[in-house]
Amino acid sequence: MRWFSEWWRGGTAAVEPASARDAVRLAQLHGASFAHGWGESEFETMLSERNTLAHRLRLGRKTIGFAVSRIGADEAEILSVAVDHSHRGRGLSRTLLMTHLGHLAGRGVRTIFLEVEETNQPARRLYDRGGFVVVGRRERYYKQANGEQLNALLMRRDLS
Repeated sequence: MRWFSEWWRGGTAAVEPASARDAVRLAQLHGASFAHGWGESEFETMLSERNTLAHRLRLGRKTIGFAVSRIGADEAEILSVAVDHSHRGRGLSRTLLMTHLGHLAGRGVRTIFLEVEETNQPARRLYDRGGFVVVGRRERYYKQANGEQLNALLMRRDLS
C-alpha cells in the first residue's frame, strides 16, 4: 500500500544537487513564491559559481522546490528557499532545509545567516524549528509589487 500512497502523492521526495540545467524551473518557482522573482539568467549565473550551493527538491520527476546559499570562508548566507504552493504544509520544506544545512556543514560552514520577511509566518516557523535565531532587523528591506516596504529579520544558526 505504501507504494500506492507515494504514487498518489507524486512519488518519493528527494533532495539533490541543482545545476544550471535547473535554472528555468528554479526561476519559475522563485517567481511564484516572491514579489520580485529571479530570472533564468540569474539562476544560471548563480549555479555556475563555485561558492554557491544549491539543492532541488524533487517529488517523482518534478522539481517542486529549491534551496540556494552562497558560501564565504566558514560562513554562508541562505539566499532563497522555495517550495511550490501546492506542496506546502507537508514537511517537505524542513526536509529540504535540513539536508541543505547538512551539506553546508560538510563544506566546512560553521555559521549560517538569512533574511526573512518579518510577516512571513510559515517561513519564520520553518527557520525557528531549524534552529535559527533572530539577531537583527532590517527596516523596509523588502519592496512589494504595490510599493509597500516590509521589514526583514536577520537570522543566524551555528552548525558547530
